[in-house]
Amino acid sequence: MGKAKKLKHLKAIRNEPLDQQIGGHNAVKQRDRQKAKYKDSTEEEGNQQNYIDPKLTARILKSARRQQTELEDELAETAGGSGLADGRTPARKPTKLANTGDDQTDSEYGSDDEAVDDYYESIQITAEDERALEVFMNRDGEKRKTLADVIAEKIREKETEIQTQLSDATGINVEDLDEKVVELYKGVKLVLSRYRSGKLPKAFKIIPALSNWEQILEITDPDGWTAAAMMAATRIFTSNLKERMAQRFYNLILLPRLRDDIDEYKRLNFHLYQALRKSLFKSAAFFKGIILPLCESGNCTLREAVIIGSVMAKQHIPILHSCAAMLKIAEMDYSGANSVFLHILINKKYALPYRVVDALVYHFLRFSNDKRELPILWHQCLLVFAQHYKQDLSSEQKDALLELLRLQSHYQITPEIRKELLNSKSRDEIVVEPSADGSVGETSSPADTMEDESNE
Repeated sequence: MGKAKKLKHLKAIRNEPLDQQIGGHNAVKQRDRQKAKYKDSTEEEGNQQNYIDPKLTARILKSARRQQTELEDELAETAGGSGLADGRTPARKPTKLANTGDDQTDSEYGSDDEAVDDYYESIQITAEDERALEVFMNRDGEKRKTLADVIAEKIREKETEIQTQLSDATGINVEDLDEKVVELYKGVKLVLSRYRSGKLPKAFKIIPALSNWEQILEITDPDGWTAAAMMAATRIFTSNLKERMAQRFYNLILLPRLRDDIDEYKRLNFHLYQALRKSLFKSAAFFKGIILPLCESGNCTLREAVIIGSVMAKQHIPILHSCAAMLKIAEMDYSGANSVFLHILINKKYALPYRVVDALVYHFLRFSNDKRELPILWHQCLLVFAQHYKQDLSSEQKDALLELLRLQSHYQITPEIRKELLNSKSRDEIVVEPSADGSVGETSSPADTMEDESNE
């Protein structure tokens, strides 16, 4: 048999008197279904008394006054522009991150080589290398132009013309902009001068879509941006600008900031290094806006070339852009930066067209009659070229290079170069191979085979 279930009402019955228990079984009890009466909310609020601690009230009022004061100060700074109206001078570039203490500066730039050496090797420069490279430095090169200089020139050109407008989109004067737009981007300027991380203002993100984006950028004062803001801006402009416009952004804004930071701190800020890596996603703009201007300037230091070249060594670069860059660099006047960049591109071991190989050979042969002492970088670049492309050289080119080694030699590197050139086949040599029937036949070189196929 199953277990008997206990009645729920037994416990209640036991606690009642006997007469009520007897009468309770025969009578039906009526439940109280009366709902709670509605009480007016105003009466409840009047009846309840909520008290706030006087100390808490004082703290709330003090915090509100402080926030009001900060808001008034920010509005005053925004209305006053860049601070030149009250007698202050603009911040000298390159600027560290605004409103940071010593601890934050140390964390960003690093007290030692712990954070920075992760993305480029330490540079060891001897006194002999410095003296040898200074011979090839062009001290009388053109002065670097910033975006402010370019805009000032455009404004002066427009002032000389009456009731005309330049056909170029960059010819729009900043004064022609609406006052509300100018005030808006002055507020963006204040944000970028203090930016650390997070979202950027939407007004800044739409700048690449504007026809006069250079003038708008001038209002935001790129020289006063923090390093983190420069990285975020480079990511936005690299993604949204075309090759030609991205090249101008790299050349006028990013490159001067990189060179100033390296010159000031002897290393590159981590955020600026990341910005340099982002710029390489548009390879053509990277070479035309950063690498080629550095080589043409003639005053690129070895430290700048090594740090910027480290990005090229780590990132993948399309072969067509690399070949075009090698052709341009090989035709320029020599400087230490040329050897650094050529050394990095040659080490990528591309299958170079013969036109590029010939241009590199001619680049080295130009130093046959040079009486200056060539730096070690030049000999190292020639050694790497001989190691990777010795079989792509013709017999005449090898003979010319061997003659060059007699005139320009290094006691350790030159024997290695000569060994590579002598113990390799040339591209114009005839290769003798036995045929299927056992007779000896002659086959042309791969270069001749390619020419015959193209003629067919």
